[in-house]
Amino acid sequence: MRYDLDDLETFLTVMELGTVTAAAARLNLSKSVVSKRITDLESTLGAALFRRNAGRIIPTEAALRLAERLRPALSELVAAAESTAWDMDGVAPLRGSLSIAAPMSFGVLHLGPIIARFAEANPELDIAVDYDDRTRDLAREGFDVGIRVGKTRDKALMQRKLCEDESVAVAAPAYLERMGRPRTLAQLRDHQVIGYSHVPNSQLWQFQDRDRFVSPLVAGRISLNNGEAIRCMAMQGLGLAMLPGFIAAPALAEGRLERVLADYPTRPLPIVAVWPPVSPMPAKLRRFVDHLAGALKNPPWRTEPKE
Repeated sequence: MRYDLDDLETFLTVMELGTVTAAAARLNLSKSVVSKRITDLESTLGAALFRRNAGRIIPTEAALRLAERLRPALSELVAAAESTAWDMDGVAPLRGSLSIAAPMSFGVLHLGPIIARFAEANPELDIAVDYDDRTRDLAREGFDVGIRVGKTRDKALMQRKLCEDESVAVAAPAYLERMGRPRTLAQLRDHQVIGYSHVPNSQLWQFQDRDRFVSPLVAGRISLNNGEAIRCMAMQGLGLAMLPGFIAAPALAEGRLERVLADYPTRPLPIVAVWPPVSPMPAKLRRFVDHLAGALKNPPWRTEPKE
């Protein structure tokens, strides 16, 4: 039984995007070609991969099982071919494509120039960047590498720590004049906090008290899904905010925000590169991660704001 790699790649793209139309657009093919590739693969396998119903396609159980095993296998095959064709010694030009997932605020504020320099140094490499604060499924969504802020819980991913930041509790001077400055963790219950939709308050608002980390009781009426939007709300005097240093630093330096509870350390905030396990590691991925680590060795936003 012989399998065509184009058919397999097309199948995975249809699985990822959910429609033949979307898969055809990504692969720069006609819908008829995509449909024929799926039909050819079904014929080779002797199994139906999709059910067609009123213009929709629904993956069968066989398709789900095939995709689960095929994704890592195809990724490793591509990586092996790239490392052989384009060598691993860092001398040959990088070719092919590199797909990057990164958080919105960190990406827009700090990654843009770093990625731009890498793109300029590697003109034969196609680069696609997706900024989104949601945690992406790298393997399932076809990303080569992701950048994450905070502790990474996915043990299935390879990772490299790029640098470390800290979370800081902040508020606008006008808010502190109006509501008072909290001096102890217990006093937080008397204040409004601005929440982050992707992380529960009990995980976001953590401080070291003596020899352990605690989550004081906090509450607020405003919650947003982006750090820069939270910073904006805080600068308007709508409450206290817990922000990464890379977001808070400019407003602290300008005096538009002030740090509070500086005597209580917060958890370190690692910034890491993560990628699905693949061996050998493709040259494009290794060199990009090395580039990130070098650029972030001395974080440009690093300040030492004081209360």
